[in-house]
Amino acid sequence: MGVHIFGKSIKHNALVRIGLAKKIFGVGYETADRICAKVGIYPKMRMNQLTDPQIMAINKELSEMLIEGHLKQKINNDIELMRSIGSYAGSRHAAGLPVRGQRTRNNSSTAGRLNRVDRHH
Repeated sequence: MGVHIFGKSIKHNALVRIGLAKKIFGVGYETADRICAKVGIYPKMRMNQLTDPQIMAINKELSEMLIEGHLKQKINNDIELMRSIGSYAGSRHAAGLPVRGQRTRNNSSTAGRLNRVDRHH
């Protein structure tokens, strides 16, 4: 029971901006607000109140953006480029360490989980 937007099922009683931001990778609250304004949707509207033309308009706006798989591919390509040119950030990615200057003496376990890129090259 939900509304299908860009191949994702979003709960029917969710606010449009929150549903878009939570379910679609690469769309945050600001971008969701901008999409709603462009399509002409009231910000407090729920998913089940959307008409078919509005859903089509949202899909059209999303198709013009870099989201989901294409965005993930771009991020991975950027990391691979950093690694291949031998930049500091690339070496930190390759080692699974914090990339943006955080300390590693105490808290780097999150970076160890998140910066795991396929390092077998």
